[in-house]
Amino acid sequence: MSRLSLSTTQLAETFHHFRSCGAGRRECQALWVSPWAHPEGITRVVHPQHHAHGAGFELESNWLHAFWLNLAAAGLGIRVQIHTHPGRAYHSPTDDAFPIIHTPGFLSLVIPDFATGPVSLDNAYLAEISPSGQWRAVEPTDLIEIVP
Repeated sequence: MSRLSLSTTQLAETFHHFRSCGAGRRECQALWVSPWAHPEGITRVVHPQHHAHGAGFELESNWLHAFWLNLAAAGLGIRVQIHTHPGRAYHSPTDDAFPIIHTPGFLSLVIPDFATGPVSLDNAYLAEISPSGQWRAVEPTDLIEIVP
């Protein structure tokens, strides 16, 4: 996968969703989306409708169905799923088993401490689906560039 470009504003928006929804007590998810014609340039941060709790979240199935249709109609694709964990960032067995996309190269980013720390990728954990279908750890700054 080529390196993704994310603006500081989009990163701040992601943390805003996490802090508003999770309130320092619940896991939360966001999705970074870009056009198929320019997949490396993130254009939207999406905060899915979901039920959040201290040890996970569940997406609203009706919302997800409508979202897939909207993505297809707009020529967009999900590039990264991002979510929070209560303590350190890592990819849990649940994270491994239930990604929103199952394609090699797809990225899953985990932000520690319910995103209550600095707005950055410091201490974040990035996992990528390998060609064999297994998750592997990747340095976030190797695949995600934060730009002004």
